[in-house]
Amino acid sequence: MEEEKKNTFKVLNDKGEEIECEVLFTFKSEETGKNYIAYTDHKQDEKGATQVYASIFDPEKPDGKLIPIETDKEWAVINNILESLQEEVRKASQDKDEADGQ
Repeated sequence: MEEEKKNTFKVLNDKGEEIECEVLFTFKSEETGKNYIAYTDHKQDEKGATQVYASIFDPEKPDGKLIPIETDKEWAVINNILESLQEEVRKASQDKDEADGQ
C-alpha cells in the first residue's frame, strides 16, 4: 500500500528553531480577496486539541513568505471555514458509526 504524501513545509519558530508543518488546506476568500493557508505542526494544546495556524500567502510569489493575519474580519472568515470542516468531519464520523451499527 502506497503511503499518502503529505504537503509539508518548514518554518522558524520564535526561538529560531526549524519546525515542520503540514498544510491542512488553502483557500481564497471572495470576501477579503486574499489567499489563506491553514496548517499544523501536530502539537496539542492543554485540552488535547491539535494546534492549527493560519496565515496569508501569495501563490504567485515563489518565496512562500507567510503573512500574519491581523484583522478580526479575516479571523472570522477562517474560523467559519474551520468550524464548517470540523462539522463535516463529525458528521462523517457519525454516519460511519451508524453504518457500522454502533
